[in-house]
Amino acid sequence: MLVWAIASQKGGVGKTTTVASLAGWCQKENLRVLIVDTDPHASLTSYLGFDYNNISKSLFDLYTQNELSREKVLECITHTNFPNLDLIASSMTLATIDRKLSGRVGVGRILTKSLALLEDDYDIVLIDCPPVLGALMVNALVASTAILVPTQTEFLSLKGLEGMVRTFDIMKKADQNSNINYTVVPTMYDKRTKASRTSLEFLKAHYKDNLWSEQIPVDTLFRESSQRGMPITMLDAKCRGAIAYRNLLVCELTKELENHPDRITPNAAAIVSISDSETPNVTEAKKKNNDMDIMADDMGSMLS
Repeated sequence: MLVWAIASQKGGVGKTTTVASLAGWCQKENLRVLIVDTDPHASLTSYLGFDYNNISKSLFDLYTQNELSREKVLECITHTNFPNLDLIASSMTLATIDRKLSGRVGVGRILTKSLALLEDDYDIVLIDCPPVLGALMVNALVASTAILVPTQTEFLSLKGLEGMVRTFDIMKKADQNSNINYTVVPTMYDKRTKASRTSLEFLKAHYKDNLWSEQIPVDTLFRESSQRGMPITMLDAKCRGAIAYRNLLVCELTKELENHPDRITPNAAAIVSISDSETPNVTEAKKKNNDMDIMADDMGSMLS
């Protein structure tokens, strides 16, 4: 079972849209998909037509269990209206989770242990991360086989990407065994604007080893699909936005075949076609930050 975290320390860059769109394609390809909403804003939960106030058990209930068991994890899963597409919903109470889990041993690996109990139930898990570094993001990143970093092609998002890469460095410093495989995904790209073109050139110059070779374009159908409570693939699988996300899915599955052949299921591997995918090299960023040691120690306590 593959686990992908969609993360950025900048809001409004397309994280939730990326999760929903990839989930739509996976579901369309008959993969068993679990999406996990770890953002207290519960945007992904709402995207799929759910009110977190009406959900009996959410991710908060999972994190606050005294002992994890397969039965307790299954109780937190909500079945959506779409076949093979399940959800662990978010709730506003997740905003208190860092305080709730304070002092608890191994707090950074709760999600990893929970998903391990579902290994045979799903082909892929997609995690929508909050934009803030804390227990929720750490859990998502640690549990992942790959990380996608949506980055809107504009200046402020580039600063958010810089912070996200710094977080990866902190994680590697906190846990020498961590293996961070991340892909920068340019989103909301509009080739007609100078801002988009300039931002894309910056990404190519500074993140070329981790940059997806394509871009997610501006597409009004993304907004319409969220209003209708369905992934864009179910609205129009042939629109340019949907096609871009299918290309991203194939690219990431191709990399997973190389990086985690033991984690990818036959159904997921069957989607990959050599003719329409490529395998970019993934390297580690080498940024330095004066606060890294302090933050790495704090993160290290989550992972111990």
